[in-house]
Amino acid sequence: MCVCPGPRRIGIPVRSSSLPLFSDAMPAPTQLFFPLIRNCELSRIYGTACYCHHKHLCCSSPYISQSRLRYTPHPAYATFCRPKENWWQYTQGRRYASTPQKFYLTPPQVNSILKANEYSFKVPEFDGKNVSSILGFDSNQLPANAPIEDRRSAATCLQTRGMLLGVFDGHAGCACSQAVSERLFYYIAVSLLPHETLLEIENAVESGRALLPILQWHKHPNDYFSKEASKLYFNSLRTYWQELIDLNTGESTDIDVKEALINAFKRLDNDISLEAQVGDPNSFLNYLVLRVAFSGATACVAHVDGVDLHVANTGDSRAMLGVQEEDGSWSAVTLSNDHNAQNERELERLKLEHPKSEAKSVVKQDRLLGLLMPFRAFGDVKFKWSIDLQKRVIESGPDQLNDNEYTKFIPPNYHTPPYLTAEPEVTYHRLRPQDKFLVLATDGLWETMHRQDVVRIVGEYLTGMHHQQPIAVGGYKVTLGQMHGLLTERRTKMSSVFEDQNAATHLIRHAVGNNEFGTVDHERLSKMLSLPEELARMYRDDITIIVVQFNSHVVGAYQNQE
Repeated sequence: MCVCPGPRRIGIPVRSSSLPLFSDAMPAPTQLFFPLIRNCELSRIYGTACYCHHKHLCCSSPYISQSRLRYTPHPAYATFCRPKENWWQYTQGRRYASTPQKFYLTPPQVNSILKANEYSFKVPEFDGKNVSSILGFDSNQLPANAPIEDRRSAATCLQTRGMLLGVFDGHAGCACSQAVSERLFYYIAVSLLPHETLLEIENAVESGRALLPILQWHKHPNDYFSKEASKLYFNSLRTYWQELIDLNTGESTDIDVKEALINAFKRLDNDISLEAQVGDPNSFLNYLVLRVAFSGATACVAHVDGVDLHVANTGDSRAMLGVQEEDGSWSAVTLSNDHNAQNERELERLKLEHPKSEAKSVVKQDRLLGLLMPFRAFGDVKFKWSIDLQKRVIESGPDQLNDNEYTKFIPPNYHTPPYLTAEPEVTYHRLRPQDKFLVLATDGLWETMHRQDVVRIVGEYLTGMHHQQPIAVGGYKVTLGQMHGLLTERRTKMSSVFEDQNAATHLIRHAVGNNEFGTVDHERLSKMLSLPEELARMYRDDITIIVVQFNSHVVGAYQNQE
């Protein structure tokens, strides 16, 4: 059970009829299953049809696509996740209404769901030290898991110039993504501080004086902070800056941002591992640090300082730059690489780090050891610790951990750990006036939309040009009547184009509700948002987006100064 607060639940009736929209995309067993469901029985039947001791490992059911799951359990878990023997008789024995009862969310209800987690921040034109190259940012989240496993963070660095923004995609629960989202930026900020500032902070702690603030957080009220673990987290961070003080004599004033980002990622992951090994006298904290370590999270973080943009990525979230060409069109520039089986360089790196005898087992079915999709991540100590260390920690851990079959399980072909690293790949880009915005998003967005569509939709939204562009119908055969309908629909929606005051919300609306013509279909959007918790994860992942808008005039001024 996750201690992190789940997404806000909205009391909306579940659509009670079958979902013809998805019939082509469903696995055959699901197509057979859906016609049986009437009168809002979906949630109860599904919950009865499959029971599982480990919710995040529930993937032996034939109704859940393996490709939608970040982590696939070993066949040893088949006994813990199987359909009840009499589920078919159960569904056949029920009496259902003969007439499907359609239910669609109204536009206000759709907006209520989409806007529940949106957040916007406008950067002051002059913050007292420098004119910012960032106008502001919009962020939003749409859950698919319950509770949502994604996290997001944004903060202004107060002791150095620049802003930090990041998205974090958790798996095997939300514990690790939660911890990384509230801790990583402190590690980065400390890594960027000059020697004398670190000394000031340490002296203030020693003498009991108030500390210099390091970060100004920009958070939505739903963005949770773990107060119970704050002291533990602070002590680990203090140990880190003490080591930085000892290592740096103060002779060099130049700080390498790339090196600072890499060191911060690796050090936080090391602390997560160490805290789990040491444990804590407080039983709640002891269980918390173990849950953080045994779950996992990817991270994609951007640091913007003037025209210097660094992106540090661990895993398969992405950073995409929106560039406006001279003719007004939009192009996408990728600033991160996915660390998964589709990245040949990552495959080669993994194979080189392990003996040739493991060449065929280190990656199986496009997953690390046949289990994990991302090849880099925080936490996930089951892919990092030795078998002896895992057993020792589990045996000495709390009963809740000892009773969890997942923690006892050793990955197959586990011979030469670690197989996983949290070290980020850092990309540098010098901003230009034509670089208008940056999109940071978890893989839930990129699975549903092409990068060029993402940049075009955000670019047109920010410039208000969407309704002046011709309708693109691609290779579809469209009758005059259908074209008339599309034009009519677009005209009627023009008055509500800017109902989204948040670029991330606008992007999520398209990601979930786009039809084959590239326009938002309210019926489709309603159906997708009406799916119960048990089924939403079959069609998409959690989606978390941050859209950062750059100040082209300031960026141009930086260039003119040189």
